[in-house]
Amino acid sequence: MLMFDRRLVSHFDLGVLLLTVAIVGAGIATIVSATYSAGAWLSPSAVRQLCWALVGVVAMCAMMVFDYRQLERYAYVVYGVGLLLLLLVPIVGSVGGGSRRWLNLGPASIQPSELMKIALVIALARLLQTRVGDTPLTLRSLGAVALLLGAPFGLIMAQPDLGTALLLGFVAASVLLLAGLRLRWVLIAIAVVGPLLPPIWTHLKPYQQRRILTFIDPQADPLGAGYHVIQSEIAIGSGGWTGKGYLAGTQNHLNFLPEQHTDFIFAVFAEEWGFLGCCVLLTLYLLLMARGLVIASRAKDNFGMLVAFGMTCIVFWQVFINVGMASGMLPVVGITLPMFSYGGSSLLAIMIGLGIVMNVSMRRFTF
Repeated sequence: MLMFDRRLVSHFDLGVLLLTVAIVGAGIATIVSATYSAGAWLSPSAVRQLCWALVGVVAMCAMMVFDYRQLERYAYVVYGVGLLLLLLVPIVGSVGGGSRRWLNLGPASIQPSELMKIALVIALARLLQTRVGDTPLTLRSLGAVALLLGAPFGLIMAQPDLGTALLLGFVAASVLLLAGLRLRWVLIAIAVVGPLLPPIWTHLKPYQQRRILTFIDPQADPLGAGYHVIQSEIAIGSGGWTGKGYLAGTQNHLNFLPEQHTDFIFAVFAEEWGFLGCCVLLTLYLLLMARGLVIASRAKDNFGMLVAFGMTCIVFWQVFINVGMASGMLPVVGITLPMFSYGGSSLLAIMIGLGIVMNVSMRRFTF
């Protein structure tokens, strides 16, 4: 048993940990800048994020203690707990920013939709592990995936939280493609979803419709729906090559940039550190995602491969969507920059997911 433990320690994935700590540290520093006021270096938001980061490190380490293959046995239990938390939101959840998304737990609150991302990946890996390879996905398997995705998707849309709901869809589609989804099923899905777009549009909230229209033409309402994107683009552009310096961003500190410590924190970072700083940050994310894909490719079982790949996809899609919407290339849908934006539940969920990825990496030598 002692030798077994030593083998696990010897295969500890230090790269994932160091990249995670670097991104989280840069995020906390940027939150400090985004919420800075004279005479008070650490705002309550920065302190809370630091506390959540410490909790996240503990949770990350906890995810490496047990054998990840035990998750296969309890995958649907984990999914059921996540779904139960989502069901509690409309009943006892608290409202913030016009949406009911949080459950209060004494001094802290959690956002179940963030934890649902992890639960969905685990459940999909459990369902699809036997389908990886030459075995084609059957209509029954696709129907089961639709059920696993549809329940949380509908509950999250009702909060309303379009961004997280879409993120679940992108992650599920990515896992399906790795599991062997055939092109004809993709074409069938497009043919089915296409005619549903008009009724889906009518059921979107007015502010969600405005966000999509603003993406097409931000200047149509520069002081209203287009204000966020326009100010974010100005902040990113004004950073130039090397930025204005830490705590020196004018768009941020003159309060032109809205949601500066959450959805548009990338614009704060870009204004202060410029194009070169953004390249460094995105390189850290790229290295983290590349390491996640390597771990997935080297996993000794399909369940571990799908779990590691799914967790990596969560990071990828969040980075892709957040940077895209901050730079005006995608509609604003309320997706935070993972491990960087302010948000305890998001930070905790991502670090739990990366802890599971490290678990898969460590135990590929113990089969």
